Amino acid sequence: QVQLVESGGGLVQAGGSLRLSCAASARTFSSYAMGWFRQAPGKEREFVATITWSGGSTVYADSVKGRFTVSRDNAKNTVYLQMNSLKPEDTAVYYCAARPTRSGSSSLSHYDYWGQGTQVTVSS
Repeated sequence: QVQLVESGGGLVQAGGSLRLSCAASARTFSSYAMGWFRQAPGKEREFVATITWSGGSTVYADSVKGRFTVSRDNAKNTVYLQMNSLKPEDTAVYYCAARPTRSGSSSLSHYDYWGQGTQVTVSS
């Protein structure tokens, strides 16, 4: 069982930055690929970014490519999402997720564990 706790959300003006963190309870955190997803009001949860177990490979949704960066620190059991040049359309609850494989995925159904989410609100 893996418990995930996100933090770092908040209210920011358009053009600003936030860094989200996701702390994992797993003793074998480095065995898990991680993903970030988001869900805006009235919309389905969507893929944002994923990172492999080692951090050596990342994939991003087109909507955030060039603005967001996913990274991880396996020594701290934590994955991060650095969000720059934020836009009002980035407003959503952001979730981290873990899957017990080395490779990441953009599919929600491929993840076994989810955090409770953290709210990000971008004002115009």
